[in-house]
Amino acid sequence: MTTEQHGWLKKAHKVLDIEIAAIQSQKDVLGADFIAAVQAILELHGKLVVIGMGKSGIIAKKIAATFASTGTPAFFVHAAEAQHGDLGMITGHDVVLALSHSGETTEVCGLLPEIKRRGATVIAITGSTTSTLAQHADIVLHIPVTLEACPLNLAPTASTTATLALGDALAVVILKQRGFKEEDFARVHPAGSLGRKLLRVADVMHQGDELPLVSEEAPLSEAIMVMSSHRMGITGITAAGKLIGCLTDGDLRRILESGQIDINVPVYELMHPEPATITSSKLASEALYFMETEKITVLFVCNNAQQAIGIIHIHDILQEGIG
Repeated sequence: MTTEQHGWLKKAHKVLDIEIAAIQSQKDVLGADFIAAVQAILELHGKLVVIGMGKSGIIAKKIAATFASTGTPAFFVHAAEAQHGDLGMITGHDVVLALSHSGETTEVCGLLPEIKRRGATVIAITGSTTSTLAQHADIVLHIPVTLEACPLNLAPTASTTATLALGDALAVVILKQRGFKEEDFARVHPAGSLGRKLLRVADVMHQGDELPLVSEEAPLSEAIMVMSSHRMGITGITAAGKLIGCLTDGDLRRILESGQIDINVPVYELMHPEPATITSSKLASEALYFMETEKITVLFVCNNAQQAIGIIHIHDILQEGIG
């Protein structure tokens, strides 16, 4: 490592130290205003509208996205675009989270009279508690950052880091207060890898007419027809509505190889009793693990009364990107 390269690391350490100090200072000022902001968002009847410009606008987008993905209806509005029509998105039922470190950003402050006229609650996130934004806000969240990581103390760096962290703190406190759970997260992330990991058996199982089932008194010929038409490699055997056994394509091969086949024999004489099952509330990843461990490719899904309500094939899980 050259002397110059060592200097790069030293400068990077200084930047991180300044940004860590900014987050610590943010932690130290949390108090009644933060509680009021949480309460206002919990009680809102409309949407959370996050407004910003420039670097603050970029942070505002991230804050809005975090809220939206954790159960709070939220969207970002560019302050300049709001001046030209997007202000119509805001109603009196909304809470507006307005970001401006100086508190004097023209595009943001210019929206305040109309936002207030509509009756929306305004929460300011600003570095100046005496600014125009702070004076017109219902709640002020102070960002007490006076030293940016930029050596000129001009480029928003430490202040945007602290603002982003504060937005995360708000969102996480609110999601916990609302009891936001894994399944709720999965519902708003259906295409993401995290959402796929949280898919339940109920989300991917086949049900209704897709269930390959016959009664215990059905002849082997009927079981073969059901197995062939459903293409799951298995037929479930029921008695009094309950799943009591199964017959697989492997069983059929063994019967054919024995040379002793009677297509009229009742399937209960040939079935495997107590087939492997799973409940619909289990994670699809749990079903995959069970099938791989037991070296099987299909599971019937049963309710508490041992009634077959679905069937899941290993291919159904793998096609969802779970593996």
